[in-house]
This record gives sequence, C-alpha cells and structure tokens, in this order.
Amino acid sequence: MLRHDLSVDTFRKGLKAPDQAFDATVYEFFYRIPSTYLNTLTTIGTNVFDKEWDVLLILDTCRVDALRAVADEYDFIGEVGKIRSVGGRSPEWIAKTFHEDYREMIAETAYLSANVYTDQILEDREHEKIPLSETNLSYRLLGRIQNVDVDTLGRCEYLYTYEGVGEDGPLSHAEGGTPPRYVTDRGIAVWREYDFDRMILHYLQPHSPYMANGIAEDRPLEMYETDWWGYLAETGDKEAVWNAYLDELRYVLDDVELLLENLDAETVAISSDHGEAFGEYWEFGHNNGSLHPKVRTVPWATTSATDTGSYTPVHDPPEASQSEEALDRQLEALGYK
Repeated sequence: MLRHDLSVDTFRKGLKAPDQAFDATVYEFFYRIPSTYLNTLTTIGTNVFDKEWDVLLILDTCRVDALRAVADEYDFIGEVGKIRSVGGRSPEWIAKTFHEDYREMIAETAYLSANVYTDQILEDREHEKIPLSETNLSYRLLGRIQNVDVDTLGRCEYLYTYEGVGEDGPLSHAEGGTPPRYVTDRGIAVWREYDFDRMILHYLQPHSPYMANGIAEDRPLEMYETDWWGYLAETGDKEAVWNAYLDELRYVLDDVELLLENLDAETVAISSDHGEAFGEYWEFGHNNGSLHPKVRTVPWATTSATDTGSYTPVHDPPEASQSEEALDRQLEALGYK
C-alpha cells in the first residue's frame, strides 16, 4: 500500500490480521520512516556500483534463502553470498543505486527494467513532487536523495510496457506481470549491439503475482498467487505461498540460463533490489526503510556468460510510454495500491 489508509475497511482487516496491521502502523511509523530518513542522509547497505560485474541481474524480491534453495537445480549458480541492499523497496533501491556519486559509471551503464518504478523515479521524479495526501511519508522522503535523471544513463528501457497486468499476451497471464523473456531478449540484443561498460537487467520475478504455474497449467491464478497477504490472513498457509514464490523464481532462472548462453560477459552477478518478508517478526512484503533481514539482505552470486549465438531475440525496443491507467493497474497487482 502506498497510503496509510485508516478507513473502516482497514480497521476490519486489522482485526482479522493483527500482525499485518501492526506491520502497517507501528513498524511503519516507528522504524521504517526513521530508517528511510536516515538512508537519505547516509547509505544503509552496499551500492552495486561498488561491486565488480559486467552484467547485473536483479531478480525482484529474491531472498537469499530462496536462491540457495533452488541453486542445485542450476549449473550456473555456485556459492550464493549476500550483501545488504540500499533499499527496502524498489523505489528506494532505484533512487539510492542511481545516485549522483556514481554519475560517471551510470553514464556507461544500460538499465533495462521490468519494474514500474524505473520511470517514476528516474524520469517523472514522482517521489520529489507527489503530495503527502497521495502517498506515505517514507515514499515522499525519497525526494531527498540526489539520484540522477534518466538521461544520465547510457541507455534505459521500460520493459514493463510489454504485456502489463491485465494484458493476456502470447507470453503472459492476464493476472500476471511482464514475463522474463522480454528482459532476456532486450538484454541479449542490447549487449550484442552496443558497447556499454555495464548492463543491469531488472526482472520482475519472483515478485508477485506468481503467474508461472498459472501459465503452465493454463488456468486463472489462485488467491495465494495474486494476494498472498490476504491468503495468509485467511488461512495461515505459508507453505502454499512459499512454494508458489519458489516456482516463480525458477520461472525467471530458466530464462537467465538462456541469457547466459547468448551474451559474452566475464562476470555476471545475480542479486536483488530487496527481498520479501512472509510474516517473520511480524513484517510482511517489502517497504521503504525496512531493515528486516529477509528484506534488506539480498543474494550475491557470480557466474560468467558465453555467447553461443544459439538464440536470436525477437522483441524490438518497447514503447517509451505507458498510460497512467496501465501503470496504476500494475502497481495495484504488485500490492502497492
């Protein structure tokens, strides 16, 4: 949720799920907002531009224990280390990662992103001007961060414009988000065509909605795949949510395998902008300012890539804009509205 909604409906939900209500109020006001403010004064975490890599793969919401759980299924994943992220949620990570302090490196970097906040933070700069009546304080505080403008980047593509939520395209699910293949395609094409020092590919997965099994089984998504917060409040069945989350992680890693066979890079790093809390220590999801160990600590695994030329991308660069209605639809499906 972007706003602190103190409506009767929220009160009823709080009675039904007091742990989630505690997270949205007490945690938000007494620790996440202060830590967000502190992160505007200094840097909590390690900026990825301080690490060595040629290509960086950001798997949105990927936890350290999740990547370790499936690592044995993929030959390209060896030791899974960890770093502390500079953000507890995507907008905080984007604002702190693309900071003025790293302007020269950013100028030689291509950033291809399926995350809807890329446009809002780097181009529209919504976090600097949105009224508090339309957002929460932790998001508005991000306006204090000195991040670069999108034009500073060597290249930036908004890949979330492909098959957004509500679009039943050839690769997606009408209730899901942008599939990984669009990110993989554009990553291969851009790395082959241009000569950037670095490239960041920001995949949506394993962020909910978890659509991998719905696509494979050609069915509508279940509640634990679209609204796992509500599902946990009603059932307490964390296992179903966790298994769907791991399957969504496998869904993107299958594409990562294709990517690594079709570009040349000495060091490819696999990491995340932030993790996900499934109720540990009464925290749920991921939020700006979160210092939760399952949210702020993210994986760091390195491998290499060799272009075999076995795959030719079929998707052209995406359109540069998307309607406000479509953006709102994606934000809502991602649990931000």
